[in-house]
Amino acid sequence: MDQIEIIRGVSDVMDAIGVSVVSIGVLWGLLCFAKALITQSSDVAYKTFRVQIVRSLILGLEILVAGDVIRTVAISPTLTSVAVLGAIVLIRCFLSWSLTLEIDGRWPWQPPRNR
Repeated sequence: MDQIEIIRGVSDVMDAIGVSVVSIGVLWGLLCFAKALITQSSDVAYKTFRVQIVRSLILGLEILVAGDVIRTVAISPTLTSVAVLGAIVLIRCFLSWSLTLEIDGRWPWQPPRNR
């Protein structure tokens, strides 16, 4: 097995981990939602579910970006592949920032609000 195959395998594992994190996070969110419906209001249960989904999406996106970086830098570091990676990273960063804004009500670089 040569280095390219090993690196491709590592990046494939990273992709699988990223997808698993999102999937497990959504399932965990559903479980927490069902538990919260029993003990709390539906509004609180919904917010709990939403926060869990966003957290799993952000973590999954970060892992997927790591897999893309490994794949691009180690396997095919051409100008085109690096440009495509840059576009993917920008889109995923914007998505992560938007999700953070949605949940926290502030941009990631802003200090937390006093509640």
